[in-house]
Amino acid sequence: MIASIIAVAATLVVWSLLARKFEQWRFTAPLVVVVAGAVVGLTVRDTIGETLSTEAALRAAEITLAILLFVDAADVRGGMLGSHPGAALRVLLIALPLSLAAAVALGWWLLPGVGWPVLLVLACVVVPTDFAPAQAILRDPRLPVRVRDVLNVEGGYNDGIVSPVILFALVLAGDTHAARTPWEALASAGPSALKALLVGFALGALLGFLVNRADRAGSMSTQSKRLVPVAAPLLVYATAVGIGGNGFVASFVCGVVFHAVGHKAQTHREMELIDDVGFLLGVVMWFVFGTTAVFALWGGVDWQLVVFSAAALTVVRMVPVLLSLIGSKVPAREGVLIGWLGPRGTTSIVFGLLAFNELHDDDGILVLTILVVTVLGSIALHGLGSPVTARKYGPQEPGQASASAK
Repeated sequence: MIASIIAVAATLVVWSLLARKFEQWRFTAPLVVVVAGAVVGLTVRDTIGETLSTEAALRAAEITLAILLFVDAADVRGGMLGSHPGAALRVLLIALPLSLAAAVALGWWLLPGVGWPVLLVLACVVVPTDFAPAQAILRDPRLPVRVRDVLNVEGGYNDGIVSPVILFALVLAGDTHAARTPWEALASAGPSALKALLVGFALGALLGFLVNRADRAGSMSTQSKRLVPVAAPLLVYATAVGIGGNGFVASFVCGVVFHAVGHKAQTHREMELIDDVGFLLGVVMWFVFGTTAVFALWGGVDWQLVVFSAAALTVVRMVPVLLSLIGSKVPAREGVLIGWLGPRGTTSIVFGLLAFNELHDDDGILVLTILVVTVLGSIALHGLGSPVTARKYGPQEPGQASASAK
């Protein structure tokens, strides 16, 4: 544990001192931390599996996910659905379910003998996008504004949409639950989800209202404005879990409602602290991922898992995105960009760790291995390859990006 703390802290210091250089070299903080985690993982390889299976590891992953869900939902730029809500909704409500279904179908073909609940868990791990390993995508002016806007909204909401699905799948696939059929799983998860919706909506609306009132009354300091978004996900997660609700769903709903109600008072500056907290928690998850990669890949990887991961990063995402945008005002070229630029990151890592903790040994290792292969592939494809994509497919003339947003 001490060695891990030293490694994470030292890596953060090195990255901070050389941040601009690393950005020029396309070495993001997650990539640097993954390397450090892998180095530490080589020294503690025999105990990684036991550590990941502990109650403390499970609770840490849950709290991290709850905070990230809130941050993603509460910090979407340009309004709740961005500047192009039609395209964003198509990607979230049509492409996302189609991608999950495609991943399950692909797993059924490539991984015979694996039950459909585990395949659904795998789909929930590899499908959601997260821009932690490729933040430059959302800032690259060579990419059309509409593409960046839709990707930003998708990255903010898709993990919240998928979280109840993976929990439902884990209820069916795990060995610690009594539910055996989908209807029994729904009956088991239904009351928890309802409580989460009520808690998330009520606390999100209340906190947003109170922040607005306090801001108008001038009773808040600059520092206190930044503290509210930090306390909010912890409050809503603990409240929901305390009454038997789903803390993930509650945190996500709270973030959406808080963003809608309290946006007048909560500017980007007021969200900086929770953004930094989310970044630090994400860095820890990337370090854990680095050690996990050593554990998962040490014995080799079957070709079926590599093919599944490669397809998840390409056709499983691109085809549903293109289908969802048929009939919209989004040009085919931009649709290809939206489908291609979908990095996997912290969300997949946390979902994968939760699944490993809940599933049977063989199923858990399967999920963990596919998680590692998929995220490493995404780092290469999106983190290191996105500048090439921007140069090749981005606007060729000044002003074209702005025109595409109209």
